[in-house]
Amino acid sequence: MSFEFLEPVSDLVAAHTKLLSEHSLGKQIKIHTSSSGVPDLKQINMAILGIQENRNDINYLGEKLNFDTIRKSLYELYPGNWNANIADLGDITPGNEVSDTYYLVQEVLSDLLKKNIIPIILGGSQDLVYAQYRSFDVLERMVNLANVDSKFDLGNSSEPITNTSFVGKIIVEQPYNLFNYSNIGYQTYYNAQEEIDLIEKLYFDACRLGEVISDVTIVEPIMRDADIVSIDLRVMNAVSMNGMTTSPNGFDGREICAICRYAGISDKVKSFGIYEFKNFKTEETTALLIAQMIWYFVEGVNYRSNEINIKNLKNTLHYNVPVEDEILSFYKSPKTGRWWIEIPFITSGNNKLKRHTLLPCTYNDYELACNQEIPERWYKAKRKNEV
Repeated sequence: MSFEFLEPVSDLVAAHTKLLSEHSLGKQIKIHTSSSGVPDLKQINMAILGIQENRNDINYLGEKLNFDTIRKSLYELYPGNWNANIADLGDITPGNEVSDTYYLVQEVLSDLLKKNIIPIILGGSQDLVYAQYRSFDVLERMVNLANVDSKFDLGNSSEPITNTSFVGKIIVEQPYNLFNYSNIGYQTYYNAQEEIDLIEKLYFDACRLGEVISDVTIVEPIMRDADIVSIDLRVMNAVSMNGMTTSPNGFDGREICAICRYAGISDKVKSFGIYEFKNFKTEETTALLIAQMIWYFVEGVNYRSNEINIKNLKNTLHYNVPVEDEILSFYKSPKTGRWWIEIPFITSGNNKLKRHTLLPCTYNDYELACNQEIPERWYKAKRKNEV
């Protein structure tokens, strides 16, 4: 069992938990401690997992990671009106080689996926997303990755993997299980024009920082279609991160918490990771923000609508809109008001793609179709299906 190799939550944090209010999260979460061992995962919906691996960070200088301040901040919060059952499994410590860490991460996450438990990952350098993605190999189907990041992280896929090239590795290495990659919050001056052009050429989605700040709701349909969500903390501005990041531009605390809630409320998201945490002298503010990000993700999961099979649910509204030589088929949930658009399925013998025939969209996409404009996300998804 892969859970045998997990390091328990530190005794310091476990002792701190005993001082908390009976109503706090720390008293509700089942915690892996040195005295009690790995908790029973029956009835568990979500599991927190720290990964102390950062050796493939291009700026690695030998720092060791611990997540004590994040855990203490999270445990001190109070849950909402939730039915969620959460476990904290402790940490994965660095293996002899980084590849050993990847292997264990993949095994632990695969075990959680098979148990229908959503992992909430605390990293470590963001190259760990590669192992997070590979854990889905056991499901033998195509997956969508949403990355909240100021950079695309395509890098040079022919060179060893780093925290700036993991997406390139995901795209080119077999088995090819990536159907769609979406970037949320990229900043043009951090990305080479060749990478921006490649994202467009591959029919991937990319939302600039300014677009999301102007209307954070555009994130919702992207998250609704994601299986894996990864957040690079460097997407945040320096003020919000109390100096842990250096960028003057980026998301603030309110925006990133809204994005986390959209990730949680998605019926499809099965794996959620927050990466690029660094220990530093005044990390308490940053740790509390990360704790609140996790809180909002859990809040979202608690309010999921179970509309993944919206087409087959009773009372679903259906609209056909003729545009040029196409008939665009829209579905609307009367319960949540959310919209989907159908992608024509191309019979290619690839059964992995069948589940991607219904694409989350917005009312604005429906309006565009009514005005004889084909929505961009529909076009990109259709082109990917034809390749």
